[in-house]
Amino acid sequence: MRLQKIRRVLLYTLFLNIAVALTKIVYGYRIDSISMFSDGFHSLFDGISNIIGLIGIFIASRPPDKNHPYGHRKYETLSTIAIAVLIFFAGYEILRKSYFGFTSPHSIDVTSLSFIIMALTLFINTGVMIYEKKKGRELHSDFLLADAMHTNTDIFVSISVVISLVAAKMGYPVIDIISAVIIALFIAKMGIEVLKSAADVLTDAACIEPNDIREVVNKVEGVKGCHEIRTRGKEGAVHIDLHILVSSDLKTIDAHDLAHKVEDAIKQEFPSVIDAVIHTEPHDGNALELGQDMCCPGNGQKQI
Repeated sequence: MRLQKIRRVLLYTLFLNIAVALTKIVYGYRIDSISMFSDGFHSLFDGISNIIGLIGIFIASRPPDKNHPYGHRKYETLSTIAIAVLIFFAGYEILRKSYFGFTSPHSIDVTSLSFIIMALTLFINTGVMIYEKKKGRELHSDFLLADAMHTNTDIFVSISVVISLVAAKMGYPVIDIISAVIIALFIAKMGIEVLKSAADVLTDAACIEPNDIREVVNKVEGVKGCHEIRTRGKEGAVHIDLHILVSSDLKTIDAHDLAHKVEDAIKQEFPSVIDAVIHTEPHDGNALELGQDMCCPGNGQKQI
């Protein structure tokens, strides 16, 4: 159901992004505005990223299998890396066109229609960005949040294009080329941020502050301590494993039940947690203090 909703959002935004892109590319080419043409190229990659997202979401929606016991969720993250590659390529193309603009002087035919088109596309981009960000947070989708970040830069880029059109109307067409270079820098920054976000998931960066988890676990009756807390995953799909200290005379069945209580407490406090592996250790009075973590897992622990 979650992935179906994400797919629906991508289909809506795909239609709008393609419409905006073609409008700016065709009209920018017609009036010889490098910044408007570049902005349209940028918007076109918004549409292409939606297509990549649809493919990634389709694969990510597949259930766990023998070779992927944890499921296929990371394919959604891999899709964001593909977006980053496309973003960098778009930046390169804009810089290349800006270089030719510097070496070959050109004039821009700015009309009132130019400003109407930019105002309309700016309005659409703003709506798409707000919609994607809202749905990305609701559905805990890395891809939608990354795509919203992508669309967010379109807003600033479109504003710079309007400024360049005003400057060209006043007789300073060189501002159009400078704006295109600024657009390319915005695109590069956006690509780096998207790439970093995806890398955090793929390299299993910590998702939740260990002390927050420890505070919840230590409140469970029967838990003597908690350490070796590790988290990985992404927003909406976090995996946790940790060790708890229990009374040394506690029966195995009771230790098992206690571990389940800890798991339930964690999931209630952190709804994004989809899996928690709890290791139980006997507390003999010489164990670790409550706030201390060890570097390596202990041996011979019971996994619940």
